Amino acid sequence: MVTLSLFLANPPSILTSSSIYTKGEEQWLGCLPIKRKQIPIRLSNGYRVRARSAANVDSAGIEIPRQWYNLIADLSVKPPPPLHPKTFKSIKPEDLSPLFPNELIKQEATNERFIDIPEEVIDIYRLWRPTPLIRAKRLEKLLDTPARIYYKYEGVSPAGSHKPNTAVPQVYYNAQQGIKNVVTETGAGQWGSSLAFACSLFGLGCEVWQVRASYDQKPYRKLMMQTWGAKVHPSPSNITEAGRKILQMDSSSPGSLGIAISEAVEIAATNDDTKYCLGSVLNHVLLHQTVIGEECLRQMEVIGETPDLIIGCTGGGSNFAGLSFPFIREKLSGKINPVIRAVEPTACPSLTKGVYAYDFGDTAGMTPLMKMHTLGHDFIPDPIHAGGLRYHGMAPLISHVYELGFMEAISIPQTECFQGAIQFARSEGLIPAPEPTHAIAATIREALHCRETGEPKVILMAMCGHGHFDLTSYDTYLQGNMVDLSFDEEKIKESLAKIPQVLA
Repeated sequence: MVTLSLFLANPPSILTSSSIYTKGEEQWLGCLPIKRKQIPIRLSNGYRVRARSAANVDSAGIEIPRQWYNLIADLSVKPPPPLHPKTFKSIKPEDLSPLFPNELIKQEATNERFIDIPEEVIDIYRLWRPTPLIRAKRLEKLLDTPARIYYKYEGVSPAGSHKPNTAVPQVYYNAQQGIKNVVTETGAGQWGSSLAFACSLFGLGCEVWQVRASYDQKPYRKLMMQTWGAKVHPSPSNITEAGRKILQMDSSSPGSLGIAISEAVEIAATNDDTKYCLGSVLNHVLLHQTVIGEECLRQMEVIGETPDLIIGCTGGGSNFAGLSFPFIREKLSGKINPVIRAVEPTACPSLTKGVYAYDFGDTAGMTPLMKMHTLGHDFIPDPIHAGGLRYHGMAPLISHVYELGFMEAISIPQTECFQGAIQFARSEGLIPAPEPTHAIAATIREALHCRETGEPKVILMAMCGHGHFDLTSYDTYLQGNMVDLSFDEEKIKESLAKIPQVLA
């Protein structure tokens, strides 16, 4: 069996570049010249930005990062390595080559601090990057809070989320190696649609296994993937051995990301012209997403703000890592000291209720063992509306950072999340995807706490995507039919009992 390394509103404080034009040596906003005193600032990544007054900052002053940041380089205690599922020895590169292109294998294991972004990838990033940093003034007013709330909005990408940040380089490296097809899993469909988008640009075939619950809830995500040329299957399916085994046990299984991963891996492992892509969890995926935090660091510097609290939702962890890891770098260097808070659903609380142990990244046990916070690889979460957060484990690097004490985690039920989403939509105008509603709910909690204490905290929130394809979930909430689904203690105990016993 081949293995893989999984294992291994109120705009803007930031104005769009289209609002700005240059006349001589001056920049003008409409018919008015922008006058600003510029003060050079040097960040840890070596970039120089210029501080400007918050009212006159524009995205044209922010460059797309030219390097991804690797947090592992700055950790004095390195994360535990992925293990071979049979020998329990560290995974070797040759174990991964049937599933990943060589460059991604190198990125998965590297200790280099910065990795250059290929020019071809930067050129595609320019379709939507840099993404806006927006101050939520209307939400602040609604909550009557002294807190200043900012959100980094990734929903402006073609696929409507942060996922193209890694889909594009993954497909690029596969194309460079002459690969013809890629396969993957997807939950809510944000990752699957992002990979389909990237494959359409590079001319690769794309096949996606979408978790059954989301496949039924979000039909337009499937159509989006098909529009970009992908084949889409509900998971579990009768196409793979892994899927058939699940359906034999439960013909109405809602599926899970772990099951969908098993199906995609099985196809990749048995076809020489096909590689596997993963939208979260792995080190190289988190690496690619750091373009979010690198941009945001510069944007916060430009407006003269320093976050006291950084909040992001977590499922596998790529969106959260993308925003927070560059800020953790600055925190480790002593330049800033924000609280960094992950928010997960109460129905799938891997960080807050799981155990930190070696476990498989998929349900069928086809992957290497990863040291992570896990609910057990065969745990199937209830079908909550935030399909992208229904994963049994947390990214190993995030789990490691959590164990080191550099971040904290909470869980929030979905009705509170959608209540916050409605408040956000009716004040800021954007309809968020179900996943970032967890970050919104946590932000509202903190903002209301600031109202009680009078603290003028600066809160930075990860807004990883829009909810235009999730309106059936909003309909369920608005009709009063949404219920809170919690994890089953007995089900988790049963799942955890099946985790492989690995001596640390």
